[in-house]
Amino acid sequence: MFIVKDTVVAVTYHLRERDANGDTIEIADAGHPFVFLFGHGQLLPDFEKNLKGLKIDDTFSFSISAANAYGVVDPEAVVELPVDMFADPDGGGIDSHVQIGAALQLQNESGELLEGIVIDISDEIVVMDFNHPMAGIDLHFTGTVLDIRTATPSELAHGHVHGPGGHHH
Repeated sequence: MFIVKDTVVAVTYHLRERDANGDTIEIADAGHPFVFLFGHGQLLPDFEKNLKGLKIDDTFSFSISAANAYGVVDPEAVVELPVDMFADPDGGGIDSHVQIGAALQLQNESGELLEGIVIDISDEIVVMDFNHPMAGIDLHFTGTVLDIRTATPSELAHGHVHGPGGHHH
């Protein structure tokens, strides 16, 4: 069987920054493989493109540019917000959760939830970066295809894998 649309795929991978010698970002090993429904737009398009047609025991090694992964760093996604937006509800200044490096969810004018990282705090402003945490990073994957099977009708209806390595209802 080959990796094609509507198959459930299990892979191991070693994800590194830039190239095969870059810093490790994430590892999915045989004990905890990455299991996913192929061809349903849930993964980076270039990730799927590089796995399509592989079979069990095939190995892979490929790079995805930042622009085709999580995007390039957008300077306009770094914003200054008034510190009073982060007031402690119990009084006494700024909320204790607002610290440099903290990931915070905020709601924009349209009601969308956005997650940003606090990068600076002053008496008047909080600077937040709303770029994806992996924006600007070229990715390199190496791994092995462990398993491929046909997705069940229930998995196709729900759009995700059920059972081991997948979602449980």
